[in-house]
Amino acid sequence: LFLMIFNIFLIKTGELLVSLGFIKIYSDALLQSAYIFIRLVLIITMTTILTSSTKPLDLTLAIEDLLNPLKKIGFPSHELAMMISIALRFIPDLLDEAKRIMKAQASRGVDFNEGTMKEKIKAIVSLIIPLFISAFQRAEDLANAMESRNYNPEAPRTRYKSLKWQTSDTVAFVLTIAVSGFVIAMSFVL
Repeated sequence: LFLMIFNIFLIKTGELLVSLGFIKIYSDALLQSAYIFIRLVLIITMTTILTSSTKPLDLTLAIEDLLNPLKKIGFPSHELAMMISIALRFIPDLLDEAKRIMKAQASRGVDFNEGTMKEKIKAIVSLIIPLFISAFQRAEDLANAMESRNYNPEAPRTRYKSLKWQTSDTVAFVLTIAVSGFVIAMSFVL
């Protein structure tokens, strides 16, 4: 909604569709808004499918394997894969924590749905601050646990499970390239 409003006021090309005083809505503004909306929906859908159908450890190993060639130029592929893995691991915990804080705040009389804009911002702040404190506490606990186990990101790694390239991987790769090519071609057409 924010992007749509932003585009309507900034994009002034195409055919004039609506003119209400100082508000003028052009066809290109609506097309650009629809394009952005569709891209966001696709990104969220594809990310949800990926994270719900793939184990976080498999995602970490795949990311690390894909980024391995960049190690030759000093890119920290293992560290990046570890950060993504930790982030994916803590997203459900943070969502649960946000629900718990919202219930606690609601029991204290904070209303997240009603009120003026100032009251809603105040209610959101009463949610965000405890959530940040909780997230930083979890991060500190995780850092202490990793440090106590003598975790060293530069140390050579061994794997319990080695991934092997299979026919299904080739099919998925070809489909991904085909869909990506189609999306890129459509972006030039539109």
